[in-house]
Amino acid sequence: MQNKYLHIIKSLVTTLVVTLFFSCENDFSDVQKVGILQNQPIGEAENIDLKYTEFIEDTVRLKANLISSKMLDYSNRGFAFSEFPNGILLKVYDKEGKMTTITSRYAIFYTETNIIDLRGDVTITTHQNEKLVTEQLFYNEKLEWVFTNEPWVFNRVEGVSRGLGFDSDKDFKKFQMLEYGGDFELNN
Repeated sequence: MQNKYLHIIKSLVTTLVVTLFFSCENDFSDVQKVGILQNQPIGEAENIDLKYTEFIEDTVRLKANLISSKMLDYSNRGFAFSEFPNGILLKVYDKEGKMTTITSRYAIFYTETNIIDLRGDVTITTHQNEKLVTEQLFYNEKLEWVFTNEPWVFNRVEGVSRGLGFDSDKDFKKFQMLEYGGDFELNN
């Protein structure tokens, strides 16, 4: 009789352990899926053509036009960002409607800091056909400040300038080089 109770208890314990084991495996599987989802973008967009406008005295003025073949939205992360893995074409318009274009092979926009990181053949071409070229460029949208630590070339009306790193306002009026590398004069 005692043997019979021992056998029943062993069977119950084995059943309980097997049940717990399989339920833990399912929960662990669900946990793994959540981890994957958190590392994936919350949204994807293809062939985007975003237009940024502002209202001035009952009229709408186009400020910028962002074009990209792909955008990945990682706003589900603790430090949210949007990634443009195939690069961007950004057309920025001043108050007179004159256009400056900015291109790069890769871009990432950090939502919380308002920093845009442009990488790979970054080119800024103004309406006066002046051209700045570098491999990486940061833009602080809030402060309207541009900076890089990479080598750059700036073809301006006054001549060609080169250097390693710079800080500047968005209009290049408060331009400060980190290292000088060319023959030119800034008339700011």
